[in-house]
Parts: sequence; structure tokens; C-alpha cells
Amino acid sequence: MQLPARFAKYELQEFLGGGMSHVYRAVDTVIGRTVAVKILTEQGIKDEEAKQRFLHEARMSGSIQHDYIVTVHDYGEEQGYPFIVLEFLHGEDLREAIRKNHVGDVANKTRIALEVAQALAYVHQRGIIHRDIKPENIYIEESGRSKLMDFGIAKAEGFNLTKAGNSMGTPFYMSPEQVMGATITPLADVYSYGMLLYELFSGVKPVTGDTLQRLFYIILNEHPDPNPLLASGTPPSVMDLIQRCTAKKPEHRIQSFNAIADALKGILAGNYPPPAATQPSYNYSPTPTPIPTPAPANSNLVPILAVAGVAVVLVAAAVSGWFYYSNTKTEPNAKQPEPKQTLPVKGGSVLPVPAGPYLAGMSKVSVDLPAFSIDRTEVSNQAYSEFAAANGLPLPTGASNLPVVNVSFNQAQAFCKWAGKQLPTESQWEKAARGTDGRTYPWGSELKADLVIAKENPLAASGPAAVDSLAVGKSPFGVLHMAGNVWEWVDRPHSPSPAAVESLRTALKPPPNAQEPWEYIKGGSYDRGISEALAYEWVSLPARFSSSNIGFRCVLPPAL
Repeated sequence: MQLPARFAKYELQEFLGGGMSHVYRAVDTVIGRTVAVKILTEQGIKDEEAKQRFLHEARMSGSIQHDYIVTVHDYGEEQGYPFIVLEFLHGEDLREAIRKNHVGDVANKTRIALEVAQALAYVHQRGIIHRDIKPENIYIEESGRSKLMDFGIAKAEGFNLTKAGNSMGTPFYMSPEQVMGATITPLADVYSYGMLLYELFSGVKPVTGDTLQRLFYIILNEHPDPNPLLASGTPPSVMDLIQRCTAKKPEHRIQSFNAIADALKGILAGNYPPPAATQPSYNYSPTPTPIPTPAPANSNLVPILAVAGVAVVLVAAAVSGWFYYSNTKTEPNAKQPEPKQTLPVKGGSVLPVPAGPYLAGMSKVSVDLPAFSIDRTEVSNQAYSEFAAANGLPLPTGASNLPVVNVSFNQAQAFCKWAGKQLPTESQWEKAARGTDGRTYPWGSELKADLVIAKENPLAASGPAAVDSLAVGKSPFGVLHMAGNVWEWVDRPHSPSPAAVESLRTALKPPPNAQEPWEYIKGGSYDRGISEALAYEWVSLPARFSSSNIGFRCVLPPAL
């Protein structure tokens, strides 16, 4: 379009951007007011759902008048093109303000948070759920005043444009119930707002991930890391409020934006009661904590309350089809080594893993490792019985070809030493599991339930499988059951979060503490979903912990 151009009573003067709709700075030629005109494109008109959503935004926004919400002056249709006329704002969106460090000190951040909360309290009172709260939809005027924008996917009672099984919203800020495609209530906005508060005060996104699968897993199972908030000097009272907003279950969240606004007013006035402890009662853990199946009755374990469940993630996959990696249609391109002949050694045969780099972690960072050999299978009851008999220890129960379980890190380490080996480091285990090309699972990057002993496979219903079974799911180096079957101890000391310590308080006697040794387990188990079998995932537990779904295997460095 050649500018300036006449459109209805508006003179379009400058193109500001857009996608399905284009936004222009314009002048209302009748009253001389500068406005922003949002026009649905020809492509948008041909997309019936996009057109209906645009018209819905016009009607929804046109009924809203609030100091902290962008004003809609007009809407209609011109020459077949629907349009919305909004107040023209001078300033920047909150994303830019955060990036450029324009959000000011704690008091100013709290003021911004209060204005947004008051805007959302207003729309909720009108029966509207915004459903897309994010920094891009908050505008900070040059005066400093905040404006809530974009009601394109807002939902009022009786209106639903989402297709069955889909959940609208921006993934980084979506609530667990949005991810799951469940009924959306105003408390979904409370959760998204809490995530926005985290970013406003810390300067970083509370959820990161390069795939939707990873993002959804985090949303459903992990809590934001408190360290960026602590590093940015966020007051304990604000951290407490963020925690109350972002509880996984809606019923555990603060229940309204009026209550949030009251809390923020109290913080600004210095009247919001901080937690009693010196450190805030911010019980978020940056990593998921499993709920290991309790050991047999003769164990000193007691049943563990559920802290995080990931089987629900696979429900989201079935419902929305979003759950797969972008490369699930193809296998990794890198040429993988042919598995070599196993070498019989004490405690079980090993397979060689040659020296060289592999792609580590979710970000696939290249890490170079020396050569080593790793047990082809988990340590079996039969192998562990030899160790137990030689050292006067209780013999394991169960069939001889099943993986030994109810073994602590310390006991696993003792076995490996007896066998002339050692527990694998996290890097050794991961390379043996995923090969050198950064695949997600031992077999590739697709979710294949028939290749893993996990909840999605009927074979897992009776418990773990024999250590030498299911060879079709082997890793590029020929190693079996690196995903599913039983969790495996690896030698990776870790300092636990307060939430991790608290979640296991009743599982051990004496209760665990952050000062005692904690180590990683990896690989998932028969009673957990495939999503916990990601090769780069891990869980931290006390080294003295044991459970009926945790086993181990050993490695043999070339020097030994």
C-alpha cells in the first residue's frame, strides 16, 4: 500500500508492522486524533478462523474501558477489510523495557505489576479471560503507565474459537491446564501473570526450552529457578507472591487479581508480611523430583507424596499433537558406531565407547570424553548376589535376570568397586545412552513406546523387564535399557533445592538435609512416562536413598 493512503475516515501514514493483520499509525481526519489502525490482511480474510478471531477481538476490546487497558476508539469494515482503531501509544512493550533495563527499581517494577493486576481484575469482573498474558502484550507508555493489550484470544462465557484439543496462548506463559487442554478459568491468567512477574523482576524467562516437548514438560513438572530472582534483589514478599500465583494446581493459587492487587499495594506500602525465615519461602526446584515407587514393606521407606507427574505430558501429546520434537520424522544424520563385541568382566559384560566428542544436554553442547567401557545391561540380581554373598550382605529378592533395585548410591558404588569398575559419570552415561549425534532417546528422537519399558508400554505393567531384554531399543553403542526399566545412579554430586529436600522429608529416617551427599539418577523407569526417559534429563536424590525403581550399571575406564 502506497502511504499516505485514505482508509475510511483515517489517513494511514506509517506502517508499524503485523502478520495476519497490519498496523498503521494514522490520523482520524474528522477530529485530528493520532490513532493506530489495525487492518486484517487479505490472507487473514481468507482464513475464516483468523477473521472470526479478529472480529471477536474488536467486539471484546470495544467493550472495555480502563486506565490500564489500551482504548479501542472504533471498529468496523471498509471495502471488505475488517479493522480496529486503537489509541496510539508512545513508548515500548514490556519485553523491550525488560531487555533494555527500562523497568526501573523494585518499587517501579511493583507499580507496573500492580497496574497490570488492576487491569486484569477489571476484565475478570466482566467475565473475560485474557489467556495470553506475556510481556509483548503489556505496553509501557513514555509516562510510565502500563497498558494491557491484545484480546485476540480472550474468552468470554459462551465464546470458543479454539478447535477441539487445542489450547491457545504463548507456550512460555501457558498454565498447566492450558497445556493439558483442560477447561480454562480465570486462574489460568493468574498463573501466566505470575510467570510475567518472574520475568519482570528477574529479567529472564522463567521457562526455557528449544522444543514444545521440553516447554510442556517444564510447565507441568518443574518450578522456576529462584536464583535469578535472588540475584536481582527481588524482595521475599514478591517471591512469595510469584510462588502463590504459579502453583501447578489452580486451587493452590492466589484466587483473584483483586487479592493480587491488594498484596502488591501492601508490598509498596511495606505492609506485606514477608516469610518468617531469612530466605523466602520460595520452594521452587529447577528440576523435577520423581516419586520413586516405595520399596517393599521391610524397607525403612514410607510412601512418598507426589511432587511431579509426567505421564500427563503424553496426554497433551495425544490431544494436541504438539508434543513431538521438530525432527521426529527423521533419525539423526550422524553416522553412529557399530556396536562392538562385549567384553566379559566381573559383574557383567561391557561394551566399548570410543574417545571423542558427543552432543550433551538439551542444548547439545559438544563435550569431548576419553574412551571407556560400560555395562551392556543394568546390574542384575544374579550379579549383585555374588557381591552380597562375598561381603556378607542380604541377598536381593526377585528373579535372577531382573535388575537389582532397592540399592542406594553408596551400595551401588561399593558393588562397582568390588567388580573393579566404578559408577558412570553423568557425561559417560549420557554419551553411552544417546550416542554422538544428540539424539533424544537411545534409538533416535521419536517417542516409540514399543522400544522402552515405560508406562506407555503394556510390558511395563508387571514391573521391570529382564536386563538383557528389548534389544531393539539399544543405544548406538549397543547398550540396553538406557531409557526406562529402572532409574540408574550416576556419579554426579549435587546440591539439592529446598523443595527437593522437603519432598523427601518423610521418605528417609533421619530426614534428608542439603548438607549430606546427593547424587543423580537418570533414564526413567517402568512406572514413569517416556518423557522422563530423555537422555539428558536427571533427578537428584540423597545418596542413601533406595527404591524399587532405582538400579545402576558400572563403567570400566581404559586405565583399569
